[in-house]
Amino acid sequence: MKKILIVGAGGQIGSELTMHLRGIYGNNNVVACDLKPNEKLGANGPFEILDALDAQGFAKLVKDHQIDAIYNLVALLSATGEKNPQLAWKINIGALMNTLEIAREYNCQCFTPSSIGAFGPSSPKDGTPQDTVMRPTTIYGVCKVLGEMLGDYYFQRFGVDARSVRFPGLISNVTLPGGGTTDYAVEVYYEAVKSKHFVCPIAPESYMDMMYMPDALNACVQLMEADPSKLVHRNSFNIASMSFTPEIIFANIKKYVPELTIEYNVDPVKQAIADSWPNSLDDSCAREEWGWNPKWDMDAMTQDMLKVIGEKHAKGLL
Repeated sequence: MKKILIVGAGGQIGSELTMHLRGIYGNNNVVACDLKPNEKLGANGPFEILDALDAQGFAKLVKDHQIDAIYNLVALLSATGEKNPQLAWKINIGALMNTLEIAREYNCQCFTPSSIGAFGPSSPKDGTPQDTVMRPTTIYGVCKVLGEMLGDYYFQRFGVDARSVRFPGLISNVTLPGGGTTDYAVEVYYEAVKSKHFVCPIAPESYMDMMYMPDALNACVQLMEADPSKLVHRNSFNIASMSFTPEIIFANIKKYVPELTIEYNVDPVKQAIADSWPNSLDDSCAREEWGWNPKWDMDAMTQDMLKVIGEKHAKGLL
């Protein structure tokens, strides 16, 4: 039975991944930790306060709970990172190095997500290959490329079972995103329910890869459970589900909320980041090496997002 530690459990991915893994491995076998208390995550399983930059405290948790798999989800996201590159470097790389070193010392598997942001303007735009030029123009992307290289280094040099996927923009109805370039694709659903009006910071024709959170959670588990002998690319796999522009997703939402109105007020920082990223990813290596196969398409996602957010709004929870 796995004993799992999720570092950065209070964030957009971690808050859902914790519950997902507890449903698979048992509540007591998934330890959540974050900088701040989290009543929800502590209600049905172990929760610890941890600064991931505190290597001694991090190692003590792994030892005390007899952890054999670490999910490191600590990161400042793309747009937020551009406001303070030094802090982004300190947090993103500091948490990663502690994760890898502790995984080496205590013989743990580890998962640290990479991102579509690891690519840059010189990467092929359409069907971006698994292996291609990666020269990102954000500190977030630079950290992700280094993270992929460090994961491979620790595997090759020390035998650490490090694995990773390159997440596209993630869309969730549970936890709001925090400072990412693709946040508009979550925020519009909330405004479609609440105000019926949305101001979009991304230009209408900008394609980006996106994924519904249930598929992202399944990808984490599927990769970590995959036969290591089949993995050619450990750090990091392209995974894809859907690619769309603001115009496309807004039209899809309007099928169900016809009164929704849209205006564009393009954020130059977010737009520059979006323009530097691929339009779509080639995820054939993930499909071949560990059977990746997303379940959700855009229309099914839209219906589910509006249903869940609508129910929350009706209960006064938004």
